[in-house]
Formats: sequence, C-alpha cells, structure tokens
Amino acid sequence: MRLTPEELKARKRRNIAIALGLVAFMVLVFVTTLLRLQANVGG
Repeated sequence: MRLTPEELKARKRRNIAIALGLVAFMVLVFVTTLLRLQANVGG
C-alpha cells in the first residue's frame, strides 16, 4: 500500500500534533506535582 505525498504530509502533521499534546500533558502533570509538593512542604 503506497501513500500519496498528501497522505504522508497529513500523517506527519497528525503525529506532530499527537506528540505536542503528549508533551503538553506531561508538562501539566509535572507542574501540578511540583505545586502539590511545594504546598506540602509549606504546610
């Protein structure tokens, strides 16, 4: 099965979007964890 250049471009864009979403989620979890740890230390 051969993909057309348009399909390959669309797949690449989709993969980049998924990767960015994953990184954003990881950053969100990391920041949330840091804030919770700081709250525990302060309290």
